[in-house]
Parts: sequence; structure tokens; C-alpha cells
Amino acid sequence: MSMVETTPGAWEPKIVAFCCHWCTYTGADLAGLNRMNYPANVRVLRIPCSGRMNPQYALDALNKGCDGVLVCGCHPGDCHYSTGNYFARRRMLVFKRLLEYQGLEPERFQVRWISGAEAGKFRDTVTEVVEQVRALGPLHLNHELVLSGMEVE
Repeated sequence: MSMVETTPGAWEPKIVAFCCHWCTYTGADLAGLNRMNYPANVRVLRIPCSGRMNPQYALDALNKGCDGVLVCGCHPGDCHYSTGNYFARRRMLVFKRLLEYQGLEPERFQVRWISGAEAGKFRDTVTEVVEQVRALGPLHLNHELVLSGMEVE
């Protein structure tokens, strides 16, 4: 992963990207192989499928100091597991509304669909998310984000 130059000593957002093993993670790998520059302050975590993304993972990341979360998966209709991304799309939409209800800016949690052949789209998406979160500033939670017993299925 290449670094994009920043001002020394300037605050940089911490972002975690949960990426589908079959599509987006492959796109991220291809971006690295092609030496595409994108911000180094994004940590990419591979998950088996976006449909297996538990909203609690995003809550934990935000509660433990991340400033933003990006969930990426296969394009709808192209899921390796047939319907995983349809479940993810529905679950993450409800979860995003819950986060907004709790006072979190919507730009701090984003869901995108990126295939394994879209290295440029991965680079552009990561850069865009970092810029949006940077513009918001550090995440200062005055309370812990919780699911409040709500089922997000």
C-alpha cells in the first residue's frame, strides 16, 4: 500500500475497511500490485462475504477509536455466495440509520460495491472516504455506540 503525502503533524483519520474476500479484497490487492497510490491510514480487513459483516464489528471499530468504517462487497447480483450482498445491503442500510439516530454523521459509515477488477474504483473510493472523514474531524463519542437490543437482520 502506497502512501499519499500529508502535512507532518496533521491529524489523519483512522478508517477500517471490511472487504469481501472474493471481490473488493482482490480489487485492493490489484491496486497494490499496480502501485496505485491511496491513503495509508485505511486498514483493510478481509471478511468472507459482505453478507457476513456483523454490525457489531463496525460498532467495535468506532468505539475503539476509528474515525470511519467502510464496508465493501461484490456488486449486487455478482456475489460468490449468490445473495450475500443483498443481505448486506439491507442490514447495512438499517444499521446506518441506527448510527445516524445515535448522532453519528452518515459519512463515517459507508457501504460500497467494488469488484475484483476495479482497482481504480477501490483507490478512488478509499481516497474519497478518507477525505470525507478528514473534513468531519476526529470522532469524539460522548457515549458508547450500542445496538440497543435492536436486531439488525
